[in-house]
Amino acid sequence: MQGLITVFWKELADDFTRWRFIILFVIVFVVAIFAIYMDAQYIKEAVTDPRFVFLQLYTTSGQSLPLFILFFTFFMPIIGIALGFDAINSEKSSGTMSRLLSQPIYRDSVINGKFLAGIITIAVMMTSVVLLVAGLGLRLIGIPPNSEEAIRLIAFLAVSTIYGGFWLGLAILSSIFFQRIATSALASIAAWMLFVFLFALPFFAQLGGQLTLMIMQVSPITLFWQIATILLVPGARTLGQIFQSAAGGIPTSALPLGQSLLIVWPHMVGLLALTAICFAISYIKFMREEIRST
Repeated sequence: MQGLITVFWKELADDFTRWRFIILFVIVFVVAIFAIYMDAQYIKEAVTDPRFVFLQLYTTSGQSLPLFILFFTFFMPIIGIALGFDAINSEKSSGTMSRLLSQPIYRDSVINGKFLAGIITIAVMMTSVVLLVAGLGLRLIGIPPNSEEAIRLIAFLAVSTIYGGFWLGLAILSSIFFQRIATSALASIAAWMLFVFLFALPFFAQLGGQLTLMIMQVSPITLFWQIATILLVPGARTLGQIFQSAAGGIPTSALPLGQSLLIVWPHMVGLLALTAICFAISYIKFMREEIRST
């Protein structure tokens, strides 16, 4: 446990002081400010349920697709990849991994500490952005969130952290399999582009219902999009209506929180399972491979 804590704090400090993280953090904040500004322009016209005025700060953009959800659906993978694509191979190539493992630190503490530090970093970033939007939105519209809106936002934060954890685990897996940092980065980005294609396919192709559901089940991007939309747009009822929202809008009568959670529960479990499987493969591969001193 002591070794895990040591690695965790060291990786957490590195994550928050790296230029890549600072740049990503600035980009996320700028986009969040832009999104809340755009939302505030349309929110009075777009209010469909007075119970969820505050929540519409995160879902109203004057377009059919929510800008805030869409941005994090596609940008969160970049954050996870940036935090993990060189987590292992960079330390191997520099020789620090062998020196680290020569200390009284168990090998599993290294990968567990790196993954945990990345998860906390993603959670801090997402929480900061959501609170920033909440603070600016409260100043602009003057309406605080009610208890159900707060619970929906907390659930969204939890799902966003799991979603970022999948991409972090995938990036760490690439850094274990590939010796070169550039190769692991390209492999992670290629996987991201593949899932983006699977996400966009139902929008551009007239697919049957069964085939669409099969694509949904294998794409973490699609799973996150479904969960986030149903949590933050209480009027969304079925997964098919989410894809139809690009053309015809989402239903306006809100569902209770319990029913929304019931709709997305299988997909939340699926996203969590994908994250756990991805990290488990990374863990097994790292524990079995040979690390030589340089």
